[in-house]
Amino acid sequence: MDTNIVIAFVLGLFLMYLIGRAMFVPLKWIIKLAVNAVVGGVVLWVINYFGAFMSLHIPLNPITALVAGFLGVPGVVLLIVVQQIIAK
Repeated sequence: MDTNIVIAFVLGLFLMYLIGRAMFVPLKWIIKLAVNAVVGGVVLWVINYFGAFMSLHIPLNPITALVAGFLGVPGVVLLIVVQQIIAK
């Protein structure tokens, strides 16, 4: 085997590794953001559904949806705390 072919093969494998890694990391962030958005939305819906019995309602608007989507469950808790602070 020619050494140039071996070097080209190794460099090609390394380049494929770097490209794969560069594509996987943003995909991981997107998946994490999607999971947070779904969990935050479900928790927000559950809070609004069962909170009606305790007069607890978080209005659904772009700001609350973004907070619940980006932060997930801690975002919904933050929304509840902020609402309780503002309401009093």
